[in-house]
Amino acid sequence: MDVGVVNVVLGFLVSVDGYMNLQIASAEEWIDDKFVANLGEILIRCNNVLYIRGVPEENDQAMTQ
Repeated sequence: MDVGVVNVVLGFLVSVDGYMNLQIASAEEWIDDKFVANLGEILIRCNNVLYIRGVPEENDQAMTQ
């Protein structure tokens, strides 16, 4: 892997187990802010997770405005 390359998977978190394995639905792969592929439903092993960030839900945004 090249230094400075940013790989991102976007999708909906379906489930997490005790080992922090993640099941993701409607997953998309992005590399350096460029769309690469629709992945569908995937499983990411715990040792491959570096960072998880949630996004505010639409109802949360409406309440703050």
